[in-house]
Amino acid sequence: MSIYPRTTALMRRGAEFLGSEHAILCGAMSWVSERNLVSAISNAGGFGVIACGAMTPDLLDAEIAATRAMTERPFGVNLITMHPMLTELIAVCGRHGVGRVVLAGGIPPKGSVEAIKAFGGKVIVFAPTLALAKKLLRQRDGAGADALVIEGMEAGGHIGPVSTSVLAQEFLPVLREEHLVFVAGGIGRGEAIAGYLEMGAVGVQLGTRFACATESIAHPDFKKAFFRAGARDAVASVQVDARLPVIAVRALRNKGTEAFNAKQREVAERLDGEALAMAEAQLQIEHYWAGALRRAVIDGDVENGSLMAGQSVGMVTEEEPVATIIERLMSQSEAALGRR
Repeated sequence: MSIYPRTTALMRRGAEFLGSEHAILCGAMSWVSERNLVSAISNAGGFGVIACGAMTPDLLDAEIAATRAMTERPFGVNLITMHPMLTELIAVCGRHGVGRVVLAGGIPPKGSVEAIKAFGGKVIVFAPTLALAKKLLRQRDGAGADALVIEGMEAGGHIGPVSTSVLAQEFLPVLREEHLVFVAGGIGRGEAIAGYLEMGAVGVQLGTRFACATESIAHPDFKKAFFRAGARDAVASVQVDARLPVIAVRALRNKGTEAFNAKQREVAERLDGEALAMAEAQLQIEHYWAGALRRAVIDGDVENGSLMAGQSVGMVTEEEPVATIIERLMSQSEAALGRR
C-alpha cells in the first residue's frame, strides 16, 4: 500500500504508462541528464530520461548501456527531432529495447513515430497548441503519439510563449479523459503537482529541481549559481533579428546571455554582407547554445557559459539526493490533497 495514497491514485495512469512507481519524469537537460542522474531518478521511483542532445549514435549506445548497468528500472531517451541522424538514434533505442522515447524540439518527422512503435516503444511528444496536440495524439496508421507533455514558458532551456497554468487550463479539460498528459514548467513543490493532478494531468516533468541533486554531475560552481538565484534571475533570451528564427531560451542572467545577443548581431551582419547562408546562420545560433551549456555544466564557467534554469530555481537551495527530492515532492503533494 502506498504511503501517498491520494497522489498515487491520481498518478496511476501515468505511472503505469511509464512503468515507474511515481509519475515524475526528469526533464532532459543536456550534459546533466546522463547515466548518473537518470539512474538515480529511476532507482528512487521516478522516471529518468537520457538527454541525447547532439550525441552520435555510438555515444548514445554507450550511454544507454551504462545507464542500464546502474538501474534495473525503466528509463527513457529524449531525441531532438532536428538531429541529422535521428533515424540511426531511433535504431539504437530499438536495439536496447528502450520502452519510452521522447521526441522534442519540433514536429516528429514522417516515419519517426512508426519506427519507434515498430520495436515496441511508446512515444512522448510536446505540443505548443491544442490543435497540434490533437493531431499528434491521433491514433491513425500507427503514427499517433502515446503521451503528451505540455511545457510552459516558466521552464528552463528552450521555451514557448505561454505559461504552464494557461496551457494546463486549455489542454487538460479537453484531453484528460482519452489521453495521457504530463505537465511541465515552473514546478518546484508538491503542492503544484497536486493541483495539476486534480486538473487531470497523469504526471509531471521537472528539470530545474533535479539539476543540482547530489547525483548530478554538474560542476559545483554551476550548482552554487542555482542556489544563489531567484525566479527573476532566470530570464528568456531575446531575438535580435527577425530573420533568425531563434527559439527563446531561459537561463540565469550572466555574461553568456549578453554574448548570445552579440552572437546574433554578428550572424545578422554576416547575412547582410552575404557571407553566410541562412541555413548556416541558424545552425551557428544552435551550436552556440550547445557549447555554452557545456562550459557551464561541465567546466564550471558560470560567467560565460549558459546557466539554463527554469523560474523554479529559487526553490533550489541546497544539494540533496534524488530520493530526498522525490520523497519531499510526494509528501507535499499528499499533504496538499489531504487538505482539500
